[in-house]
Amino acid sequence: MTANSTDASVSIFHLSPLIRITLLSLYLALTVPLTFLASFTSAPTPPALLWVGISIGFMGLYAVLTERVMVDDQGIQVTYPVWVPRFFRKGWCLPWSDVKSLKPRTTGQGGMVYYFLSQDGKAYLLPMRVAGFNRLVKIIQAKTGIDTTDLCPLAQPWMYIILFGFTILLLLVDAWTLNTAISH
Repeated sequence: MTANSTDASVSIFHLSPLIRITLLSLYLALTVPLTFLASFTSAPTPPALLWVGISIGFMGLYAVLTERVMVDDQGIQVTYPVWVPRFFRKGWCLPWSDVKSLKPRTTGQGGMVYYFLSQDGKAYLLPMRVAGFNRLVKIIQAKTGIDTTDLCPLAQPWMYIILFGFTILLLLVDAWTLNTAISH
């Protein structure tokens, strides 16, 4: 997949559709059955209240997944659509001239993430789950002169394909369980 371009000087990279679809589907598979379970078990929390909470959570997750990375001749910027409140996700902007280096950090799960270090010592997380990541990395190397040959996406596509497969399986089990409960 390649990034979208609005004009010749600005490239826009969106979160990978595979990641977005997988995470949204997993959220629905894990939460929607709770409303039916509350109804079948006469739980003290009304199903309508659960639907409201699930809807708010879905909108929050969707907002996080609308992240986009914009690069041009001046710098790199992580932004969100105007409907995403700035207190929720505000993004950042870093001019190429302020990029000092890329610093690797290991995650709690053993993965590797990278941070841009600015001239004033601030760290900015390099977005690693965008469609067209290899193209983004080439632009970063061209604009900063930093060697990016060892950079690779945080999660490989096969990991999300496996998670999506298990999510589909979970959705099928949910549907079967709900169908069985309704018919009895």
